[in-house]
Amino acid sequence: MDGRVSVYEVIRRMPGIPEVRDRSRAMAMLDAILSPEWESRFYSFDCRWSAGEEMASMRDGCGNEYSIVFTPAGAFARGFDHESPMSPYRTVPPAPWPGLLDAVPEVFQAQVTEPAFGDEDGVPMATVCFWREAGDTEWKTGPIQSPPPGTRDDGSAEWLFDVLLDGRPEAYQEFAQEYYEIAVDLEAVRWVYALRPLTPDVVAALNPEIGLAALEHDRAGIGYP
Repeated sequence: MDGRVSVYEVIRRMPGIPEVRDRSRAMAMLDAILSPEWESRFYSFDCRWSAGEEMASMRDGCGNEYSIVFTPAGAFARGFDHESPMSPYRTVPPAPWPGLLDAVPEVFQAQVTEPAFGDEDGVPMATVCFWREAGDTEWKTGPIQSPPPGTRDDGSAEWLFDVLLDGRPEAYQEFAQEYYEIAVDLEAVRWVYALRPLTPDVVAALNPEIGLAALEHDRAGIGYP
């Protein structure tokens, strides 16, 4: 990097809202099949997050996470890397990185102040933030102050959103094999990425220890077709 935060490159490569939503649902459905216990999943999707809103999320179990809230107004994303120099906890008292949240449109202010996305004191847990209103032709981010010279950090935008950004079933397969430490059937991953209805054979190819019926609650909660 040249000192500029790479979130600009991330949002340039990020597809439109419908595709981000579809990829997120596929990743969540795959995680639900591979990891029946919700607490152990990396990716999740809640099509009933709140009235008229859906949420895609990531939690890596080490304190790093992201959330993307889909609303009638568009989509709002924030990510948090607890080891980033752009963490709000770099100062006392904690505060968001300069410029990170300054330009968030009014239609997404509820997400900025959402208690689930902050700590017990209401400090937003974010090292990266971007959004796209329904009528926009691109994703946007705030006028982020560049890190000091010699600080090679980007708010962790690229690695937090890497599988989502890549978009290929092969990227999810590579992630899942490393994270869950199992072999993952690529053709089954491709089936789910295409959002085709689940079948017993597809489920068995991914996890022979879970049946199609046992996934119905997760399927409905994700909003998978």
